[in-house]
Amino acid sequence: MSRKQFLWLMLAVLIMGGAGLALFWQDLTAYRDSGAKIGAHLLPQLKVSDVAKMRLQDATQEVTLVAKDKVWRVEQRGGYPADFAEISGLILKLLDAKVVQSEVVGASLHPRLDLVMPGKGAKEGTGTLVELSDAAGKPLVSMVLGKVSLKKDPMNPLPNARDGVPAGRHILVAGKGDNVFVVSDPLEKAVARPGAWLARDFFKVERIKTLQLAGEAANSWRITRDEEWGQWKFAAGGGQLDPSAAVAANNALSGLAFSDVILDDKTGTDKAVTLTAETFDNLTYTIKLAPHTDGDFVLRFNVAGTPPKTRKPEPKEKPEDAAKRDKEFAETLQRLEARVMLEQARSQWAYVVAGKMVAPLLVPRAGMVLGPRPQ
Repeated sequence: MSRKQFLWLMLAVLIMGGAGLALFWQDLTAYRDSGAKIGAHLLPQLKVSDVAKMRLQDATQEVTLVAKDKVWRVEQRGGYPADFAEISGLILKLLDAKVVQSEVVGASLHPRLDLVMPGKGAKEGTGTLVELSDAAGKPLVSMVLGKVSLKKDPMNPLPNARDGVPAGRHILVAGKGDNVFVVSDPLEKAVARPGAWLARDFFKVERIKTLQLAGEAANSWRITRDEEWGQWKFAAGGGQLDPSAAVAANNALSGLAFSDVILDDKTGTDKAVTLTAETFDNLTYTIKLAPHTDGDFVLRFNVAGTPPKTRKPEPKEKPEDAAKRDKEFAETLQRLEARVMLEQARSQWAYVVAGKMVAPLLVPRAGMVLGPRPQ
């Protein structure tokens, strides 16, 4: 190789190296501008105190959560109180989310990562839109949550972990171009189903004295007991009561939960049956149950009565024991009055409950009698 050829070769190497270095710095600049540094927070400017509204939307559903008068509410459920713990939990997860991967992905590939913006005519691959706003309605952040990334865990014996366990989420943040980020949290609570965000506190019937199912004569029954821990019996003849059926009905009332709230308060009212429970605390709960869809029931209730303000002393009670019991009674009364106040506020709504939860309350009279069950 001649000296001239060598110099031309070196010049070509320098030109190619310079071009590569330029491209490197260009990519690095774009990477820095995207705010996608590995280990950096996804939303470094987000402040929890600024968030007063959150909207989530997917291909089929939408929910809007708004803070009004210091109470978060679900707009699609007529302003029913929302679960603040769930809302704050999701916001904090977004605040703490850190980038573990970042790459530029063109719009044509977004469906593969479930990052298509939901809306009219949404196609396959639609993600979940999450919008956060402040009290004035000013947008704080908008993003589309896409496919959940899985991580292999050979030590996990569960069948649904065969393909891996949720370990992250693909996210497309508005204002970040086609930069797709992967964060280390699957954000599985970020769903657009309104019922998932409702506050779960519900009425709870305790210390039941009498329980009655009203309806057709062949199906109606009324059971009672003289003491809180006493044995249940039919209030008026009709055979020997099955203790297990009575206990099952009693436990069902004290453990009810709902899956959703409905706004049409006339749903199934013509087919409703009525349960009435009187308690040792001088409270009366009236519960109406009507068939809904998929075996569920629509439940409506109200509570009436006032708990006793004073405690009935026990025979030959010592002064020191009386003082202790008076204190316990006062504390219990305070909690009970607060619970009743909340229950009365919740009684204006109609609820969807699972059929299996109320099944012990709808047993016909023949099923409450001890002995062979009818075929």
